[in-house]
Amino acid sequence: MARRGETIELAVLGLLHEGPMHGYELRKRLNLMLGWGRLLSYGSLYPALKKMLRGSLIAEVAPEQVPGAVASRRQRIVYQLTDKGAAEFERLMSEVGPTAWEDDNFDIRFRFFSSTDMEIRLRVLEGRRSRLQERLDRVQRELAMTQKEVDRYAAELQRHGVESVEREVRWLSDLINAERGARTDTPPPPTSPAPSPASND
Repeated sequence: MARRGETIELAVLGLLHEGPMHGYELRKRLNLMLGWGRLLSYGSLYPALKKMLRGSLIAEVAPEQVPGAVASRRQRIVYQLTDKGAAEFERLMSEVGPTAWEDDNFDIRFRFFSSTDMEIRLRVLEGRRSRLQERLDRVQRELAMTQKEVDRYAAELQRHGVESVEREVRWLSDLINAERGARTDTPPPPTSPAPSPASND
């Protein structure tokens, strides 16, 4: 399972890959991305930023050095991605394995799918769907065994869980079909005209 710090690091690298921003904006965007159940405090963000600064994945820059930055009375530190950070982001986004489709990591990976090769996107989506299908099969078996033993509200909660997973499996299947369709719709690269036969003259 991916540690929270690794998830934050991937998210920060992805956001800074899109452009420099200061800590307040980073935290706001991260919280939108992570969702209300995983709100990020400054106490979690700034240690992660300091670690990434030490690793030369990101750099601090003065706001006046950032094109388009708006000057304010209270100048905030702006963070931007280094070449090393960009390479690390690309490496992380190209990884395919169980951590790529875990609950903690999948949403972040999906948010930055536009930076990912189609084949990698397909493998991550298929891995996520397989993981959820296994979970769904297990929960449905448990639901069938315990329905007679639990009260109405416990049964409703279990049913709600099953329906949520079923919805995500259908959503993933639609995405996978769309990716496969896009892959087959891609026109072949233009071919060079065949060379003319050599003249016997």
